[in-house]
Amino acid sequence: MRGGAQAHLIEADDGGFYVVKFRNNPQHRRILVNEWIASVFLRYLGILTPETQIVSLSSEFLRDNPEVSLQFGTKTVSIPPGWHFGSRYPGHPDRIAVYDFLPDALLQKVENLDHFAGTLVLDKWMGNADARQSIFLRAQLKEWNLNKTHPARKGFVAIMIDHGYVFDGPQWTFSDSPLQGLYFRPLVYRGVRSEESFEPWLSRVSTFPEEVMDEAWRQIPKEWLDGDEDELELLLTKLLRRRKNLPAYLRDSAKARTHPFPDWR
Repeated sequence: MRGGAQAHLIEADDGGFYVVKFRNNPQHRRILVNEWIASVFLRYLGILTPETQIVSLSSEFLRDNPEVSLQFGTKTVSIPPGWHFGSRYPGHPDRIAVYDFLPDALLQKVENLDHFAGTLVLDKWMGNADARQSIFLRAQLKEWNLNKTHPARKGFVAIMIDHGYVFDGPQWTFSDSPLQGLYFRPLVYRGVRSEESFEPWLSRVSTFPEEVMDEAWRQIPKEWLDGDEDELELLLTKLLRRRKNLPAYLRDSAKARTHPFPDWR
């Protein structure tokens, strides 16, 4: 797969296909922790993001599939057996078309376009140092809980992916540039006119249950942390304190030189 983490698309024994990021990926093992926590939070906020799994790669699988490896310059590095991060691909890759770009005429018809505003709330809260990444596919909306009135209707949906650079990636800190976390096309923020346009997500974050954080943390394999438990605890404590600053972070983005919210008043 494309990207600095050198993820691989792997079929798992549950019949699903997963974009797998390895523990020894070039971006750091902390990227897996970031991905896991952000995915749990997005699901709590009701924003579409892939199902995630902790994927076990055995020594036998890695021996029989030597192409599952990493490339550091001219050096090939093997993958250690054990637990790795998996983000489920939305269907069989040979049977479903997945896009990372839609022309304006189709983008403005995406059924859950408001999820970009909701995801920006999370990205600002968690200090995503990367631009927002998303994929698109055409699917039956009932499969994504987007249209229960007309269960057979199809449309384009946006799925939020690639959260490895929340917490400023492996730095585990918060970098609050106004441009960070934004999707590169302002069209997705149409209708964003004020702080109220980021509801209900602002309210959901302001009352975010510590139990959800604790659950996400307990699910993380120890080898992903490798002695970083105390630092992660401190990071999540800081994250809870940041909730009160979210409206200010969003106002700063509205004033950014790129004018990401065309309808802001």
